[in-house]
Amino acid sequence: MIRVGLCLGKGRGVFAQQKINKGELIERAPIIVFTPEEWQLIDKTILTNYCFNWGDKQGAMALGYGALYNHSFNPNAKYIKNQREMAIDFAALTEIEAGAEITVNYNGAPNDNTPVWFEVTD
Repeated sequence: MIRVGLCLGKGRGVFAQQKINKGELIERAPIIVFTPEEWQLIDKTILTNYCFNWGDKQGAMALGYGALYNHSFNPNAKYIKNQREMAIDFAALTEIEAGAEITVNYNGAPNDNTPVWFEVTD
C-alpha cells in the first residue's frame, strides 16, 4: 500500500502505491519508548528529528515507515498515538491518490500551524 521514495528538497518520504480512502488506516507503526534519561540523550542527536514525544518527558522511535512521513501544514494524513498497542497509527484525512506523498502535521493536530523546528518546504 505504501513505499519509501525520494522527495525533492526533503530527503525521503512515504508514498501511496495505490489509492487510499479517507479514514483508512495507512500503517500501524510499532514504537520503541525511551526512558526520560534516554530521551535526554536522544534529544542531542539527529534521531530526535525522527522521534515522537511520548508521555511525560519521554520519546518514542516509530518503526516501519513511521519515522519517514514528512511534515505539512496541509497534511493528507494524521498520526494517532496508540498507547494500548504501543504504536503510532497513521490514517488518511483525505483520499490519497496512488503516487502521492503522504504527509502529516508534526504538531499532532492536522490544523495546528505552530512553527516547527525547521524550514517547511510545503
